[in-house]
Amino acid sequence: MHEAIPTVTLQDGTEIPALGFGTWMMGEDHHARSQEVEAIRLALELGIRVIDTAEMYADGGAERIVGEALQDRREDAYLVSKVLPWNASFDGTIAACRNSLERLQSEYLDLYLLHWRGQHPLAETVAALEALKADGLVRAWGVSNFDVNDMEDLLSETGSENCATNQILYNLSRRGVEFDLLPWCQTRGIPVMAYSPIEQGRILKHPELIHIAKAYQATPAQVALAFLLERDSVIPIPKTANLQRLIENREAVDLDVSDEDWERLDAAFPPPDAKQPLAML
Repeated sequence: MHEAIPTVTLQDGTEIPALGFGTWMMGEDHHARSQEVEAIRLALELGIRVIDTAEMYADGGAERIVGEALQDRREDAYLVSKVLPWNASFDGTIAACRNSLERLQSEYLDLYLLHWRGQHPLAETVAALEALKADGLVRAWGVSNFDVNDMEDLLSETGSENCATNQILYNLSRRGVEFDLLPWCQTRGIPVMAYSPIEQGRILKHPELIHIAKAYQATPAQVALAFLLERDSVIPIPKTANLQRLIENREAVDLDVSDEDWERLDAAFPPPDAKQPLAML
């Protein structure tokens, strides 16, 4: 028996699992389509309900993969997609959302995010997101790749109290957000979604991470995910179409790393001691 996936509570009281499934770079190779669909369906079986995608990924291809996977499982998923900043005018946001829903074969999104800040005024984008929410096309909305100053600008806009999350790059090797952005969000009850939680695999050959993983008979990826799962109101969303790795991601919830080993990881991947520019991929 595995431990239950911990949950995170959003502003509206919705509880979602604190481990999700990312789809960045899915939908790019038609030969991988069936395996990608199978991976999403397995994620749901494992209790990983948060399925994250975006209109940008494979130019809508990832959304089509998700739509196929959820054809008879829509109510089992907490479905997230994103609008590109150059589409984020009032009318553009509405149109982009409708296009995403068509590709996803869904009547609504559980969460719709502004992918990053662009030239359109935040007031216009927020008004569109609130209109989509009022019309039942989205149940909640949030942002992605927003630093503290962006979040402060956002919270000055009417309706911004409904911002449900901020999705950011956060992992052992990208800890800059711990200095200011993460605590800023935590104190305001805005959960953080952590994309690229294993740095697209680049941190997995780090000697200290490997050493600690071996001590727990775990993989380096599992320890990297456990690091994020230890944080309050943080939801890592790793992407994989490899079914065994997906199972291993789910098993990261079971890891109980000692304080001493967390300190060793802090030494290997030092937390920030000053403000850093927001990292993005």
